[in-house]
Amino acid sequence: MLSAVMEDYIKAIYALESDGDDRVSTSALADSLEVTAPTISSMLKKLEERGLVDREEYKGVTLTEEGELVALEILRHHRLLEAFLTEQLDYDWADVHDEADRLEHHVSEELTDRIAETLGNPPVDPHGDPIPDAELSLPEASETTRLADADPGERVTVRRIHHQGDEELRYLADAGVRPEVELTVVDVAPFGMVTVETPAGEQSLPEEIARLIEVSAVVLPDDAEV
Repeated sequence: MLSAVMEDYIKAIYALESDGDDRVSTSALADSLEVTAPTISSMLKKLEERGLVDREEYKGVTLTEEGELVALEILRHHRLLEAFLTEQLDYDWADVHDEADRLEHHVSEELTDRIAETLGNPPVDPHGDPIPDAELSLPEASETTRLADADPGERVTVRRIHHQGDEELRYLADAGVRPEVELTVVDVAPFGMVTVETPAGEQSLPEEIARLIEVSAVVLPDDAEV
């Protein structure tokens, strides 16, 4: 059995690796978890002893195959809980992350599977994050880019919003920007604002917010008007 703190470390390492880090530095992990470097080093030693991480001095840490499976299991719990809270208990999508963080360490596999079945085995959570299936395999990812990199005139569908904090999620919810919503890019200003047309009207998003949003191009029929 792993402690909740150990699971938090594994999840954080997985997230940083997924962002492109081949090996996660102690400082990056300390920033992510808001703890001191000595605390990080002590916990990484424990995880290494359990065969969950591979450490190289001055080069950082990476999850082992076993550690990655643990991370995917935690993510399955977390993201299914987020989906359940929003779909069944009417939680706002900006409020479910912290609630799922508290619950993810305490749900059994049987309960997790029942939640998945009740929800129809969703491939993504309310933020568009992929949900590992019962075999801990991730759904096939579609080709996406960041909204901040789109060009004026492009029509896109929101696929995923990378969670940075409740404030950002509420900002996007108020702007009518959430997964599966279609947007038209109106303007990309040189000073960092991305203006989009949403079903609710025109919205201007700061570049740092647009950078959190993964989108895919809307494929139009050959005879459709552009």
